[in-house]
Amino acid sequence: MLILLDRDGVLNRDYPDDYVKSPDELVLLPGAAEAVARLNARGWPVAICTNQACIGKGIIDAAMLGRIHDRLRGELAAAGARIDAIFFAPDPPWAATDRRKPGPGMLREAMAQFRTGPAATVFIGDSLTDLQAAAAAGCRRMLVRTGKGAQTQAAGIPPGLLPVTVAEDLADAAGRLLAPQTNETGAA
Repeated sequence: MLILLDRDGVLNRDYPDDYVKSPDELVLLPGAAEAVARLNARGWPVAICTNQACIGKGIIDAAMLGRIHDRLRGELAAAGARIDAIFFAPDPPWAATDRRKPGPGMLREAMAQFRTGPAATVFIGDSLTDLQAAAAAGCRRMLVRTGKGAQTQAAGIPPGLLPVTVAEDLADAAGRLLAPQTNETGAA
């Protein structure tokens, strides 16, 4: 299975009206690194698909985003976790391409890179645009209640995006994915 993650609000703290603009502003959410390590231990590739309009708006450049992602990789490595790839859309909202969520472009790129189809891919996000991108790509959808997730759930998930599994955070989402599946008789 391929695990795709949104970044802000899923792995690290989301700044509601701002961006992570430097490595020092990247703060992992509790349990997030350990959750990635558990997914890694299962042998599943884990990749990030993140909108980064701060580049298109001229707030930071791609080199700074690279330093932020180096810090992310370092903090994950300290917990025995790794990200196998990072896909980002630098487009500002007014010049969005198909790569910018809710477009499915980044998710399709990730599936192509890892040679995995939509049926074997899950996208974990915290926003409506995450769910829309996953639905457009045909992926399984999970919503975490961290970041914008609780507000996204409270606003109501449009029927066309269902089914969506709701988890408290990335650790809960990982636990649900790693739990043994049972058949109708309840046997594992």
